[in-house]
Amino acid sequence: MGSWNVIMVETPRGTFEVFCKGEGSPLCVSHLYSIFNSTGDYFADCFTGMYQVFLANLREAGGSEAAHEPYQLSMMESVLDLEAIREELGFPSWSFAGHSTGGMLGLVYGLAASHSLNQLVITNAAARMYMDSPKCIYHHHHPHFSYMQQLIEQLKSPLLTSGEKRHLQAERTKLSLVRAFKYENYFSKNIHKEMSRARMDFFARELHIFDVTQQLYKINVPIWIAAGKYDVQCPVEFSIEMHHYLNDSRLTIFEESNHYPFLEEKERFEHELKELGGVK
Repeated sequence: MGSWNVIMVETPRGTFEVFCKGEGSPLCVSHLYSIFNSTGDYFADCFTGMYQVFLANLREAGGSEAAHEPYQLSMMESVLDLEAIREELGFPSWSFAGHSTGGMLGLVYGLAASHSLNQLVITNAAARMYMDSPKCIYHHHHPHFSYMQQLIEQLKSPLLTSGEKRHLQAERTKLSLVRAFKYENYFSKNIHKEMSRARMDFFARELHIFDVTQQLYKINVPIWIAAGKYDVQCPVEFSIEMHHYLNDSRLTIFEESNHYPFLEEKERFEHELKELGGVK
């Protein structure tokens, strides 16, 4: 498959680490607290056959600019950083795709800068606080809540060996798959990424006041919403809700998927993506 090429993009807002792969119309992929590297990303990989994909590390992630003030880790500031990257790369517009919290960022991008976007792909996300739903694994009434919390706490230990850490991360991910026994098949590539603790901590606070539901009608670019029917992180009801409030959206519910439809139903996901017809 080949590795991703790294570009250090110098902007008036700072320097950002961006990884590039593929050919075609430009499309940006990012996530609120992932740290990407040249091994790429499973979600971003889905788009490299149709687009020139730019996988962006936000502030405090990888080699990107530090946050000089806490507010610079917010979703709105992250959108402004992505806009600075787009302008420096010389694109009058591009598309944006985000999975999970990356999808939440995509909604804010659509609200703040629709004029810069050709298209949005929002996968397994929500337009508001999702942990209030008992269908969410982070809700204390969810049957797997305790086990998930146990894994999270164990992963915080600085004494873990790399093997122990990989095992715990795998067990955590399996909770977000319909067919946990296929974990090794889904995650078979040499792709590895880390998490920005500073960004994760800020998101955990921002999430409690995040709700753009009533503003979604203001987004005036075409949006494809992809959702797993059995998603335990951002339950499917939130994708249905987004579709209801958006003016120009198409919703696809993947009937045999949890939080990773682009892996759990890879062929269908890529077929639906091609149906979008690329960017005009």
